[in-house]
Amino acid sequence: MFSGEFEHTIDEKGRLTIPAKFRADLADGVFITRGLDGCLFAYPIGEWKALAKKLVELPLAQINARYFNRMMFSGTECKPDKQGRILLPAPLREHAAIEGDVVIIGLNSRLEIWSKERWREVTAKIEKESAAFAEQLSELGI
Repeated sequence: MFSGEFEHTIDEKGRLTIPAKFRADLADGVFITRGLDGCLFAYPIGEWKALAKKLVELPLAQINARYFNRMMFSGTECKPDKQGRILLPAPLREHAAIEGDVVIIGLNSRLEIWSKERWREVTAKIEKESAAFAEQLSELGI
């Protein structure tokens, strides 16, 4: 299970160092793709394969299913190098507005990779609206 928040920096070659806490879970590889809300999603290969199997079962006739599959499958698979770094391809960095400082957060079965600036904007919104979120979740029995 991934959890926590870590700040790192993208190097001049577009590489990101994975927090040491997560490296063992990503040793077999990681699939990085466009995420929702302006971030990147990073899945351990096993988690990605399970999700990919569900994604390809979405109805081809539905336009939103096709769009979502295009977004998700346009990512890339990679293995961390000996220093625990992964390469974030330019199109993915552009999607997430990642240039220098990055925040990596653990979300159970995946990681999210955010530009530090965007992460600050998202957390400000979350903190401002947390009472409303909590109320909506309580209506769902959480």
